[in-house]
Parts: sequence; structure tokens; C-alpha cells
Amino acid sequence: MLKVGLVGIGAMGRGHYDNYIRLMDEGFPVKLAAICDIDPGRLKGKGPGGIIDTGIVPIDADRFTCYTDYDTMLAAEKLDYVDIVLPTYLHAPASVKALDKGFHVLCEKPMARSTDECRMMIEASQRNNRKLMIGQCLRFWPEYEYLKACVEDGRYGKVMSGYFFRGGGTPKWSYENWLLNKAKSGGCLLDQHIHDVDTINWLFGMPEAVSTLGRVVVPGSGYDAVSTNYRYPDGKVINAQDDWTLNGEFGFTMQYRVNFEAGNLHYGSNGLKVYPNEGAAFVPELSKNQGYYYEIRYFINAVMNDTSIVTAAPESTMNTIRIAEAEELSADRRGEIVLL
Repeated sequence: MLKVGLVGIGAMGRGHYDNYIRLMDEGFPVKLAAICDIDPGRLKGKGPGGIIDTGIVPIDADRFTCYTDYDTMLAAEKLDYVDIVLPTYLHAPASVKALDKGFHVLCEKPMARSTDECRMMIEASQRNNRKLMIGQCLRFWPEYEYLKACVEDGRYGKVMSGYFFRGGGTPKWSYENWLLNKAKSGGCLLDQHIHDVDTINWLFGMPEAVSTLGRVVVPGSGYDAVSTNYRYPDGKVINAQDDWTLNGEFGFTMQYRVNFEAGNLHYGSNGLKVYPNEGAAFVPELSKNQGYYYEIRYFINAVMNDTSIVTAAPESTMNTIRIAEAEELSADRRGEIVLL
């Protein structure tokens, strides 16, 4: 039975909390032993929400040991790992501290604000022989896993082109408005668009170069709308876009369209549908669970069985940050091609 401390119980942390409750109810060998958040109100289930703040499971503070100080929790609790769901600018220092104290670390995406910070995290993992994984949840999302399988096994031939998009309302609900502070979050490019950057890295590897257009809508937030073209040696046409200023009743959406030599895949609000060039279109049978559930299970199994982190290896997620940094540089230069 693994004991975990959950650090941060905001919007994303609440999603992790719900999944730990589910896993424990299912008899999975994990125990949520402690919860830490700087805001005492969060520990009572109060505070702003977000796109995954489902509220399905009421927070039962009496069931867990609760802390408002991270150092105190690390010193007091005998944990197997910590699950860090803090604002982006805190990912590196919080992860390094836990790793240096001998805890394994599951850290939310994006890995960190810079590749230098990512490297610090990896070095701490290596020198302490502790596991580190970043919660790039699309690597565990059934519809994206299906796409990955199609790319790898070549069932529809080579990829010819691909388009990835996600977008929604401006995140005005974050604690002390950190998401709209570029220095803390990296803006839409690093916080939300990073999902598709990581997916493209995971599917196709590092591109040769990127060209990005970005627009600042909210002063001080960084780029709020971005569009990136990715250059690969084989000439496939890959683009990813994000916009978190789609306000009003729009809601949130994530989607992709990938065209292969012998078929194409479309994923959006109506689910995933496969269109072979020959034969009838079909909807593949996939799990209804979200990637958050599977990524936590994956990490628990890796710690419990002492197996390597392969699906979301930290070296790979660091490369995702490298790509994002190149995109930001390109956007700063009004779309100039930036080599990687």
C-alpha cells in the first residue's frame, strides 16, 4: 500500500483528489494520507474552480491529515510519493525539495517554467534514485492513445498532416490570478497549449523547427492565443492552435484531425471517429475514463513495481518545454522560424 501526499487542492488538484478517492474505493493499493494547501479554505472544499473541478467527491478534511505548510508535511509524514499540483512556477522547487528528501514525485504539467528548471528536476531524481513523472495526461487519454497506436503500427500508412486545437474561456478563477501572470504560468502557450505541444512531441518526436504567431489579449498574461507550424524532415504538415479567450457560453473543447496515407482520424466534442479511405467510417471502442485516472495508476504501478517511467519519461517532457520555448521565441519575433 503506497501512501501519497497531495500538494495543492485547487482546480487541477481537486481532479487528482477525486481520482485518489475513486482508486481507494476500487481497492487500488494507494492511500491518500495527507493533503497540503496554503489556503485553509481549499482544505474545506472552498475556493475558485476550473474546467476539471467536478465537485463529485466532497473534500473530507477529517479523513486526511491536512497541512498549510509544505515543509511541515514533508517532515511529518512517512510517504512513498508526493503528487504536486501547484502553480507552474513552483513545480521545480517543490519537486526538487521532495526528491532530495527521498520521496518519489508525480508533478502536474507543464514540467516547469524553463528547460533549466526541468534539468534541475531530472538531476534531483537521478542523484536520489527517485522516480519523477510529469502529468502530461494526453499520453494516457484513450482517444490520444488510439492515435498514438495508429502512428506507431502504420495501420493507415504514414502521417501526411495533422491539426490540434484546444480552447476555452479566460482562466480568471486561479488562486491570486496566477494563471494570468506570465512569469508564473507562461500564459496560454505554456499552460494550455502545452498539451498539444507535448502530444506532437510524443507522436512525432522533436521537430526540426517551429514557427509561431501569438497574440496578447490580457495584459501581463503572456500569449493568450497561439498558432504553431512544426517542421519535420518528411514534410508532414502539422499545426496546433490554442485560444483561452473564447468566453461567453463557449465552454471548453479539445480536438484533433490527423490524415494518414490510407485514412484519417477526427476527434472532438462528439468523440473519435475513424475514416478509412476505403470502407465505412467507424467509432472505435475506447474506455470512457479520462487520462488523469490512468496517469495516476501508471505512476503508482511504476513506484510499486520499481519499473521505469516510459510513457511520460521526464527527459521527453523536458523536450516538450524546449519546443514551447522555441515557440515563444518565434512568437516574439512575429513568426520567425526557430530551429531546435
